[in-house]
Amino acid sequence: MQRVGYLGPKGTFTKMAVDAFFEEGPFIGYENIPACLEAVERGDVDLGVVPLENSIEGSVHLTIDYLIHEVNQAVVTELTVPIRQHFLVHPDYNGEELTHIYSHNQAIAQCQQYLYKKYPEAEIAYTASTAKAAEVVVEQGVHTAAIGNHLAAEQNGLNILTHNIHDYDNNHTRFAVVQNTPVPLETKTHKPMKHKTTVMITLPKDYVGALHQVLSAFAWRKMNLSKIESRPMKTGLGNYFFLIDVDQPYDEVLFPGVKAELEMLGCTFKLLGTYPSYLLEMDPVANK
Repeated sequence: MQRVGYLGPKGTFTKMAVDAFFEEGPFIGYENIPACLEAVERGDVDLGVVPLENSIEGSVHLTIDYLIHEVNQAVVTELTVPIRQHFLVHPDYNGEELTHIYSHNQAIAQCQQYLYKKYPEAEIAYTASTAKAAEVVVEQGVHTAAIGNHLAAEQNGLNILTHNIHDYDNNHTRFAVVQNTPVPLETKTHKPMKHKTTVMITLPKDYVGALHQVLSAFAWRKMNLSKIESRPMKTGLGNYFFLIDVDQPYDEVLFPGVKAELEMLGCTFKLLGTYPSYLLEMDPVANK
């Protein structure tokens, strides 16, 4: 029986993804992303599930940077779920002026236009998760509100004042399932959309056209790249690493060839995971 850690508390979108994918636990919630990943690193849990990217707001940089700089873990599965952000208020709310609106920074960013048009005077406050924001509203009372999902509302006794307040309809989040020693996860209830491989590449300094040659190493082998993103190495201005998602599983021919070619250029090449990618359907109640 695998112990699964996730960004908690109960009522987060991460927990919804965990419930939809895993048939059994135990499931253990952590207050923030670093705490979840550190629990995997220590062996307190066998797997960790953390948000990786949102289709509106982009990458969750805390997750990416922590996986690169702080822990040594592999991505073993990717879960993509539809995101429905709702406006949650205290059960005693009766039209009082709202002074504070709480949520995770990604959720706030997904609902910027709604907040600007409806509550321009309210102070925006960030929490470690959308579920934590719901807990804060229970504590703070009728002059506060939260952005979160229907599960957070139900578990904290809040009312949904407005459904689906995100600025764009096509709102999805990718979650990474990570593990210290990568072992493929098997599921009988879901079929993967595709298989992917994620690698980290750093470029040599002062090498003209290095990024072009990196991309060419994949291109001439007809390997499709679905994403490329740069992040700072945290070693000085101008020093970056690149995360590249390749739409195929790791093999013993093409990827070693890319690695050897890039290392000849002075690049470093690190495999972060080769894994199935699943699109999960949520409970229709979540998509009101």
